[in-house]
Amino acid sequence: MVIQVKNVNKSFKQEDGDILHVLDNINLDIKDREFICLLGPSGCGKTTLLRIIAGLDEPDSGEVNDSAGLIKGPSRDRGFIFQQYSLFPWMTVLDNVVFGLNMCYPDKKEENLESAKRYLQRVGLEDFQNSYPYQLSGGMKQRVAIIRSLLNHTPVQLMDEPFSALDMQTRHTLQEQLIGVWKRFDTTIVFVTHDVDEAVFLADKVVVMDKNPGRVKDIVSIDLERPRKRESTEFLKIQEEVMESLGVHDME
Repeated sequence: MVIQVKNVNKSFKQEDGDILHVLDNINLDIKDREFICLLGPSGCGKTTLLRIIAGLDEPDSGEVNDSAGLIKGPSRDRGFIFQQYSLFPWMTVLDNVVFGLNMCYPDKKEENLESAKRYLQRVGLEDFQNSYPYQLSGGMKQRVAIIRSLLNHTPVQLMDEPFSALDMQTRHTLQEQLIGVWKRFDTTIVFVTHDVDEAVFLADKVVVMDKNPGRVKDIVSIDLERPRKRESTEFLKIQEEVMESLGVHDME
């Protein structure tokens, strides 16, 4: 296992003094090179669980382990992509992408630059390498953020609803590009979403979560060849299975 979540519980103290139990006895095994989607309604603890896996938050009880042992804090082995793009506004696209590489490998700046250019080309951004973030669309910014994170060659990528603010066409395009990049880098991805279609399109396994408090309600394995066709009978059947597991028919 690349990531093992064992008996994790997490609560937060609210402003009125009440305790909000966010995660209840979460157990989850994530294998090397798997694409896992955490799916569920708002308030089910998806982002909290992701932050605990990242080492940004600590569980009240239980533990999370990776290949190096107990996760006690952030690590270069785990990249985190937020809903917001988190690009440096004063840097060009190329400088944003190469920044992390230069921090990790300061003696390979020329090689880092060539790698950054190569992968910007692969996602169709070679003509924008000298542009600044304010000059890009939302989808372009998110492509930059994803490439920047993946170029650091972190074995595990953690993504918190990175496409939620985008229009449907852009979201579908980036989903397809993400699958392509994921295959090229042989990384493990844990992806938070509330969108059933997105989860079924992307994931090897969909971890369905329930709320009040957040629990793992079901794990749905998806054995469909990629690229996946949303209109296919098999895709629609799995989508219906996931929606039934959620107990609702519209997660939007």
